[in-house]
Amino acid sequence: MPTILVVDDEPNIIEVLEIVLQDEGMEVLKSGSGREALALLQEKRVDVVISDIRMPDFSGVELLREAKQLSPDTIFIMITAFASTETAIEALQHGAYDYITKPFRMEELRDIVYRALEKKRSQKQQSPAPSTNMEALQGQKLFQALHGSHVVGRSPKMVEVYRTIGTIAMGDSTVLITGESGTGKELVARAIHEASRRREKPFVSINCGAFPETLLESELFGYMKGAFTGAVGNKRGLFEAAGGGSIFLDEIGDMTAAMQVKLLRVLQERRLRPLGGTNEITVDVRVIAATNQDLQYCIQQGSFREDLYYRIAVINLHIPALRERTEDIALLAFSFLRQYAERAGKSIDGISPEALRCLESYSWPGNVRQLENTIERAVALETTREIQAERLPEVIRHPCSQIESDLFTLPEGPFDLERFLSQIESSLISQALRQTDGNQTMAAQRLNLTKGSLRHRLHSLQIKY
Repeated sequence: MPTILVVDDEPNIIEVLEIVLQDEGMEVLKSGSGREALALLQEKRVDVVISDIRMPDFSGVELLREAKQLSPDTIFIMITAFASTETAIEALQHGAYDYITKPFRMEELRDIVYRALEKKRSQKQQSPAPSTNMEALQGQKLFQALHGSHVVGRSPKMVEVYRTIGTIAMGDSTVLITGESGTGKELVARAIHEASRRREKPFVSINCGAFPETLLESELFGYMKGAFTGAVGNKRGLFEAAGGGSIFLDEIGDMTAAMQVKLLRVLQERRLRPLGGTNEITVDVRVIAATNQDLQYCIQQGSFREDLYYRIAVINLHIPALRERTEDIALLAFSFLRQYAERAGKSIDGISPEALRCLESYSWPGNVRQLENTIERAVALETTREIQAERLPEVIRHPCSQIESDLFTLPEGPFDLERFLSQIESSLISQALRQTDGNQTMAAQRLNLTKGSLRHRLHSLQIKY
C-alpha cells in the first residue's frame, strides 16, 4: 500500500484529499505545517508528498529542499495558485515531480499521483541520481534562466521542455529547436544559454531568412577592410562576437545551399575565415539553431543538406504549439497582463471570466506571439480593472460567427482540382510580389510564409519574377 503525506495549512483541503486517496487504497498521513511534515518524514517512509507551496511557517519549496536530504526517493507534488506559478517552476527544478494549480479537479490530481507512483517504481531499476546539492544548484540556475527569459507554462509538454533544458544546458552540444512560428523558440534558446556555464558570455542571435546570402555571410563571419565596396574597416562576425557564449541561428532552414556548406565547415572545424581575410580564426561558441520547417522533408526535396542537419540536430528540442497546451493559455495571459499593465501604468489586475473563456477556446494559429499581441492590445483599450471580452478582437470572441458558405461552385463533370489550386496560389504569390516590388522577404511576410517556403513555391509553380 503506497503511503501519501498531505501537507497543507487548510484543514478542509487535507480532509478532501484524505477521502479521495483512501478510496484509492492508499495510506494517508496528514500535516498542517511544513516543519511537522519534515518530522514525519524523519520517522516514516513516504512514497509521495502532496504539499501546498504557500504555508506560513515553512514553505513547500523549503520542505522540498530539506526532505530531499532526508528522503531523496520521496516524490513531491506541489499545489499552487496562479500567482505563484514561477515558484512552482522553481520547485520543479529543485526536484518536484509535478505541480497542480488551484482550483483543481480530483481526477487530475489522482492521475498525477498514479504517474508519480509509477515513476517511483521505475526508479528502483535505474542507476542512482546525482547528488541532491548538485541537482538543487543546477535547478536554481535553470529557474533563474526560465524566469529571466519569460518562458511560462505548466502543461506536461512544457514541463518536459523544462526538464530537457535542465538536462542539456550545462553541455556544449549543438541544439536544434523546432516548432511553429510564435511558439517562443528564441526564448527557449536564451533559457538554455542562461542556464549554462556560458551565461556570463554573450548571447547573439540572427534570423537567417532575413538576409541575402552575401550579407548573411558577412554578418556571421565578418569581413576585412577592402573585402568589397563599402568595407572601409574590419568587422567582427557574430560567431566571433559570441566568443565563449552562444549563437542562435533562427530560421536556419532558409539558408541557401552555399551558406549551408560554409556553416557546416565552421561547425566541423570550429574555425572561420572572414570575407577578404587570409587567416583563420578559432571560434568557441555553442550553436543553437531553430526552424519552423520540417528539415527532414527539406532534405528529401534537396533544399537542405543532410550532413548539416545531423551536425545541428545533435539535440532536438520541440516546442509545442499553443493549441496543444491550452492549460497554459491563462498563465501566459496573466503573465502578459502584468507585463503590459505595468508598462502602461494601468491598474489592471484581472481578466473577466467571459474573456478568459474566449482566450481558452481560441485555436491561436499565431501561437504565443499572437496571444501576447492580443493582451497588449486589450491592456491599451481597457478602462476597468479587468480585461473585458469586448476588448478582444472579433475573431477571438466569435471564432465561428462567420456563416459558412461555398467560396466556389463546383462545375458539372470532371474537374482538375490540383490545377485550379495551383492557379489560385500562383495568382496570390504574384500579387504579393508585385505589391512588394519583388522583395521576397516582404512578400513571404505578406503571405505568412517563410522565405524558404516562398522560394520553394516559386520553383514548384514555375513563377518567374
